[in-house]
Amino acid sequence: MRMKIKCLLILLTAVLMSSCYNQRPTTPDAWNLSDRQLDSISFYTTHHYTRNFNFIVASDSILLSSQSPDELPFDTIAVYAGERLVVADIMTMSSDSIDSTWVKVARDQASQGWLRECELLKNVEPDDPISRFINTFSDSHLLVFLALVAVTLAVYSLRWLRRRHAFVVHYHDIPSFYPALLALLVAVSATLYASIQLFAPDSWRHFYYHPTLNPLSLPLHLSLFISSVWLILIVSIAAVDDTLRHLSLSDAMLYLVGLASVCAVNYVVFSVSTLYYIGYPLLIAYAYYAIRRMR
Repeated sequence: MRMKIKCLLILLTAVLMSSCYNQRPTTPDAWNLSDRQLDSISFYTTHHYTRNFNFIVASDSILLSSQSPDELPFDTIAVYAGERLVVADIMTMSSDSIDSTWVKVARDQASQGWLRECELLKNVEPDDPISRFINTFSDSHLLVFLALVAVTLAVYSLRWLRRRHAFVVHYHDIPSFYPALLALLVAVSATLYASIQLFAPDSWRHFYYHPTLNPLSLPLHLSLFISSVWLILIVSIAAVDDTLRHLSLSDAMLYLVGLASVCAVNYVVFSVSTLYYIGYPLLIAYAYYAIRRMR
């Protein structure tokens, strides 16, 4: 009897194992792509955009050549700031010593033309609000200006608050860990942002062209950065709410001004210093100080 049960179990297991195999249908033409499609895929992997990608003009104006780059003479068409362009075609001019890649963009059916990729990319940005935000805050001139403004405002704000014996994060803090945690999160996020630009610029470039706020759909390093941004937003709300519970409205406003100044300085200092590898030991020292003050 036991032998029969064992035989039945073996037979049942064999049937179940064989039924789990699902033979996929053969599709010999699944990757039967044309040369044009293969070129488009290859271009997309290296340039992160391809035909039908949408741009918006960021400079004052761009001149487009209405003829193909291998035709003469050149008749130009102007497109202006704020106008939207779509990539209509891409071609390679190996004889061009400046830039071998030429892109045809169209504003509408009547207004379309060619220009070099290098000229296109420095005058446009992806037609996405996240990409435009990234482009604004990645500008080096703006970053230097923000650094000067942030440091100046922080010095004056903290001196003024200290003279008034007001509450200041890390120094004369309120009994809440949210404000100090917010300042620390800004420092960590700025360090992550600079690290991605330093060690994985290609993945950051792809994210710039195809942004998302969903951290689960991104690689680990980008997922950590987007998660830190969400944490900053959540902790900011908690910090404001906790500050209003511990202080009067006037004192709370002064405290939040000081907190905003500290966060601005943290963003500028850590995003710049990390590019020169100074930000990493600086972040460890700052985290030790902030956690010790919180405790």
